[in-house]
Amino acid sequence: MPQPPVERTLGLGVATLLVASCMIGTGVFTTGGVLAERLGSPLAALAAWAVGGLVALSGALAYGELAAALPRSGGEYHLLGRIFHPAVGFVAGVVSITVGFAAPMAASALAFGSYLHAVFPPVPPVPAAAALVAVLAALHAWRGALGFRLQALVTLAGIALMLLLIAAAAVRGTATRLVAGPGTLAAGVTSPEFALGLILVAFAYSGWNGAVYVAGEVRRPQRTLPLALLLGTLAVMLLYLGLNAAFLAAVPARELAGVVEVGHVAAVRLLGPRVGSAFSGAILVALAASASAMLIQGSRVSHVMGEDHRRLAFLGRRGRRGTPATAVGLQAALALVMLATASFGTLLTYIGVTLSLSAAATVIGLFWLRRREPGLPRPYRAWGYPVTPIFFLALSAWMIGHAVIERPAVVATALATVGGALGLYHLIGARSPASARPDSGGSPR
Repeated sequence: MPQPPVERTLGLGVATLLVASCMIGTGVFTTGGVLAERLGSPLAALAAWAVGGLVALSGALAYGELAAALPRSGGEYHLLGRIFHPAVGFVAGVVSITVGFAAPMAASALAFGSYLHAVFPPVPPVPAAAALVAVLAALHAWRGALGFRLQALVTLAGIALMLLLIAAAAVRGTATRLVAGPGTLAAGVTSPEFALGLILVAFAYSGWNGAVYVAGEVRRPQRTLPLALLLGTLAVMLLYLGLNAAFLAAVPARELAGVVEVGHVAAVRLLGPRVGSAFSGAILVALAASASAMLIQGSRVSHVMGEDHRRLAFLGRRGRRGTPATAVGLQAALALVMLATASFGTLLTYIGVTLSLSAAATVIGLFWLRRREPGLPRPYRAWGYPVTPIFFLALSAWMIGHAVIERPAVVATALATVGGALGLYHLIGARSPASARPDSGGSPR
């Protein structure tokens, strides 16, 4: 049946906030305790956030060029399929749907449930997480435009409240705690645990490429997409550094070690039990916004895959209001499955390793596309090329290499996911002729 046309309704502000809201979520409010436990030095923990931010920023610069040259929704599915081969894009699409969005959405929902339980102990965490997923799915399947507007408002409110916590730490925190701890900065950053810590930080920064997944719904994508990626990533990097410094100034690192609800602990210590619990309510809003952003972007990937593959055509259908309702339902269902089957810690490491592999492949595609198609119109060229993409790839290889040594089972699971996606591609078969679209940057190769 004829489908309603997709309208380009997203401007620079909403696209930038979508990047920010996809990043601001589970990682920043839960990873601080793990880093404090592993590194021993608060300064080393802050160094991990700084290095992770630079890696994300370098990746955003590379993605900006690719998204401006090939402006279609779908993220890595579209980009890698267009640059290398449809099979590579399909694998990246499956990874995006499952690991890139369903697993982080489940992790954000689990963190939401944990924070809600900390504020209201009678509420059990896992049922609360499942209820959040169901409510978000109903909203985005019903009216996509309303979901985008609420997403922007909630993200702005969350950022404002996080800035309030940073200001409270500057007034009431203890700055000397930032240099205290059993370990030193040099020992922390040169240890194998620092590389593994960067994988967790990479998860917290995942979402810096958020705008490319909705490229088909962005106005003037050649200009808007690179700016949204750059501005959103830079703003979140600065916010993360300030927020983690606030956590460490509020609570000694030894007391944060292994704690999941670090934001709640720091807010109570800085603002008192009543105000701190109220602030934890604001963190709940940020976590809900993160889960919502994952649902938006993941559903766009599966929707585009449905447009391209006959046997997945049911995912390409849109409702009367133009929303990809079936794709939204699939994304929510996958998140619910992961809620029921995976632990929080396992999700974090698995997500970080698998997404690092996918993002590295896409940045390699920047070099390949410049060499193979030098005449392709590029409204934006990555700043600092080739230094910034090489820096991104070098740090990604370092993190993944240490993960292979320290967490081989998790790496094996990530590779099994890639292998399973490749097998599914051969079962699904070739792409449909409709996949050669004008906005895809050319016919698939």
